[in-house]
Amino acid sequence: MSAFEQFREQPEAKRLLGAALVEGPVHAYLFHGPAGVGKRDFARAFAHALVGSTRAVHPDLYELDALGEMIRIDAIRELRRDLHMRPFEADRRVYLVLSAHLMNEDAADALLKDLEEPPSYAVIVLVADELGPLSQTIRSRCQLVPFTRLSERAIRDTVDARTPGLPEAERAALARVARGRLDRLARLLDPKAATRRQTLLTQARAVYREPAFEPSDAASALVDCARERGSDAKELEDVRVRGLELPAREAEQRVRRAQRGAEREELLAQLEELEGWYRDLVAVGVGAEQTAMHVDRLDDLRADSSRERTLGAERAAEAVRETWRRLEEFNLTPQLALEALFVELARELN
Repeated sequence: MSAFEQFREQPEAKRLLGAALVEGPVHAYLFHGPAGVGKRDFARAFAHALVGSTRAVHPDLYELDALGEMIRIDAIRELRRDLHMRPFEADRRVYLVLSAHLMNEDAADALLKDLEEPPSYAVIVLVADELGPLSQTIRSRCQLVPFTRLSERAIRDTVDARTPGLPEAERAALARVARGRLDRLARLLDPKAATRRQTLLTQARAVYREPAFEPSDAASALVDCARERGSDAKELEDVRVRGLELPAREAEQRVRRAQRGAEREELLAQLEELEGWYRDLVAVGVGAEQTAMHVDRLDDLRADSSRERTLGAERAAEAVRETWRRLEEFNLTPQLALEALFVELARELN
C-alpha cells in the first residue's frame, strides 16, 4: 500500500514524494500551498515512511511548530542541537518544521546553515502556508512540493459524509463556500457558523438594499463575528493546554496564537464569501446560475441581480479581493479596513 493511499488528491505531491521513497530523499523539502489542504498530514505520512514506522511517537522524528505568533531562534537552536545526534532506530532522522512561514528572520538565518550543509542522515521538511515570508535562499536549498486547493468534489464528499441530513442546496453551498479547504469547511460546520454567515450575507445585501446603510456598522458586525470565533478558539485551546503541563508562558502563547489565528482566518474567510456573493450577482444577472457559489440563496440572488447592477457588482468583487489581499499581507486594523471597503462597495453598487 502506498504511503499516500489515504490521500485522494494532490497528485504532484504524491508523484514527488513517492519518487523520493523509491529513489531516496534529498536533504530538504518545502511543502507549500493554502492552509487546510492536507500539507501537515502529508508531511507526517512522508516522515513515517522515511523512518519505516507508523508509531505516533518515534525517537527519529522531530516536530517543531510555532508558539505564539512566530518560530523564534531558540526553537531553531534546539532543533539544531538535536540535528547532530545520530539516528536511534532508523537509518535517518526526519525533522518537520510546521508553520515555517512564521519563522522570524533570526530563526530562518539559523536554520539556513543546516539547510546548506545538513548531516547525511537528516531530512528536513518545511511546511508553509505561504512562500513569500521565506527567503529565496531557503527556497533554493529545498525541493519544492506544491499543494493546491482540493476539488469541489472532494469537499462535497466530506460534506455529504458529515451532514447527510442537510438539504441538497445547503450541502452544495457549503462545498462551494469552503473553496477547496477542509479547515474552512470545519469553520462552516461549527454550530455558530450559520449565524455568522447570515450576518455576513445580510451586510452584503444591505450595501445596495438599505438607504440608510452605515459602513461602520457593517464593518463592526464582521469584526464581532471574527472576535466571537476567536473567543471560541481561545476557550478550546485553554482546555487543550491544561492537559499538557506546559510552562505558563508557553501555554499563554499557544492560547493567544489560537485566538488571533482564528480571528484572522474568520475575517479572510468572510471576505472570500463576500467576494463570492458579488460575483454570484454577476453570474445570475447574465444567466449563469449554475456557476453560483450561493446555490442555497438563489431566490435572493435573483431578486437582487440585474444587468444594470452587473458592472458595479464586478467592481465590488474586485474591491473585496483587494481588501482581502491587503489584510492577508499587511498588519491592517480590521475595523478601519472594512469600513473603507464598505464605503467603496456602497459607491459601486448604488
